[in-house]
Amino acid sequence: MPDKLGAKSPRSSARKEQRSPHSLKNSEQKFYELIESMPMVAVQGYDKQRRVIYWNDASRLIYGYTREEAEGRLLEDLIIPDHMREGVIDAHQNWLDNNVSIPAQELDLQHKDGHLVPVFSSHVMIKQDTGECEMFCIDISLQEQKKAKEKLHWMANFDDLTELPNRRLMELELEVRIEEAKRRPNSEVAVVFIDLDNFKIINDTLGHHYGDELICAVAESLKAETRSSDLISRFGGDEFVLLLVDYHGIEGIAELCHRLNKALDRGFKIDGLLYQVTASFGISLFPNDGETVSELLGNADAAMYQAKDKGKNSVCFYTSDINDRLHHYQKIAMTLHNALSDDTLQLYFQPQIDLNDGHILSCEALLRCSDNNSQPIPPDVFIPVAEKSGLINRIGNWVIEAACQQLVAWKGTALENVRIDINLSGKQLTNPNLAEQILKTLHQHELRPSQLGVELTENEVIGGDNVQIGQLETLKNAGVHISIDDFGTGYSSLVYLSKLPVCSLKIDRSFLVHAMENESDMAIMKAIINVGHSLGLTVVVEGVETIEQDKLVKSLGCDLAQGYLYARPMPADKMPEYLYDILPKP
Repeated sequence: MPDKLGAKSPRSSARKEQRSPHSLKNSEQKFYELIESMPMVAVQGYDKQRRVIYWNDASRLIYGYTREEAEGRLLEDLIIPDHMREGVIDAHQNWLDNNVSIPAQELDLQHKDGHLVPVFSSHVMIKQDTGECEMFCIDISLQEQKKAKEKLHWMANFDDLTELPNRRLMELELEVRIEEAKRRPNSEVAVVFIDLDNFKIINDTLGHHYGDELICAVAESLKAETRSSDLISRFGGDEFVLLLVDYHGIEGIAELCHRLNKALDRGFKIDGLLYQVTASFGISLFPNDGETVSELLGNADAAMYQAKDKGKNSVCFYTSDINDRLHHYQKIAMTLHNALSDDTLQLYFQPQIDLNDGHILSCEALLRCSDNNSQPIPPDVFIPVAEKSGLINRIGNWVIEAACQQLVAWKGTALENVRIDINLSGKQLTNPNLAEQILKTLHQHELRPSQLGVELTENEVIGGDNVQIGQLETLKNAGVHISIDDFGTGYSSLVYLSKLPVCSLKIDRSFLVHAMENESDMAIMKAIINVGHSLGLTVVVEGVETIEQDKLVKSLGCDLAQGYLYARPMPADKMPEYLYDILPKP
């Protein structure tokens, strides 16, 4: 049926082709059958003036126009955006005049309501030898592919939880800002590394759901306090990185960090409960503290750790000595790694003396590590590095195995009834399989659980969650001796202490040092001993170095003591000789 402008519809054209040569009739008939059989492919036909002569239902779905609305209208008035209009007209005319076809390509064409629609568009010209050329456009919607592409872009560049830019996008943006700053004299670029203090305790205590809620609340608070020109990103876990430009000197950064800390300090309500949060801030400045992305981020991170070491909830600008400490940290971490690989760690043993008869009931296993020059590294230096570097569990496993091997070596000797007490880190205690691992190692070496003890500092035990306390209960129930080390230096609750699965308390040496002169320390020692005994616990005192101190701890009723007065820590091969020296002679 002819349309309003006299152009023939595909069906009327098909009827006309019955009067055409047989080959032409067949090819055009197949073409129309083909486009009618593709319901998901938008097909439009246009005459020589680019007026619509064919519009299938898929075109309605993609572009919004019904067949009646589209037929007879110009291509450029329907789906061509203004900026493409002239180019489309010229390309169509060039095809008609010079037989230069329009290439297939991805285009953004215009929907009836004005938004752009991504399509892959190809074009066919028919009836060129009749003088009544018709151009057919075959368009395939790319909307689903575009949505998937946008989703992938989002996932690659944004944090799914907070919807903040992620580490990748932050690093890309920082690289751009650095290049811009290099071209602009006196421009300012700063990186602020923000790490929440003690977030792990909140996460472990309340669960990951509450932890996620808190992270989202913190992210919103940080966004609210920063400018639109600043970029705040979630780097991972409880770490955020803030990128600042043109911040008006270090005073401006310090003022912003103070504002951010104040906002966090107001706390966050989650399910009706208020949670207090603090953070540590580390800051590096371009170009003084680095001229590359890795330098600026690494130095800001190092400054943040310095802020943590200062007591958390503080701000620290990067300085060169921080870098020196970082290199020292990395050197120690590498030394520990190599010591584990080469099996060059050592256990030294310090006897714990029964104050009633002078016998050795147990000994504390003390880890020793030396640098490449065979110089010893103090435990209070390498243990924190081991915890921060993630090596503490490997080191802990080595200590468990080495202690068990030593107990086996002492079988059949005068030391076979001496218990070895190993120190556990709070991070080790978070391993839900720790108790099972210790008991399995004892079993493999055919040892009784009572031959091994474990020591944890007061704060590590008191601050433990149900999983950690459960680990200790499993060990104690199996027969492993549990001691609280450095007792009296933390924030103990005596009520809580009565519920802990412990066997003994070790009084920190700091009380003993001053007990001879300070009545308060003396009173505390007496109280700890009385409380320990009332709870059925053995009381051990550390750091006995003089005869006067020995007399004091005996008079106070301590059960065991260790210190330089009795023995310094020694390697295992010196223990038999020491034992021989202290045993009564016939």
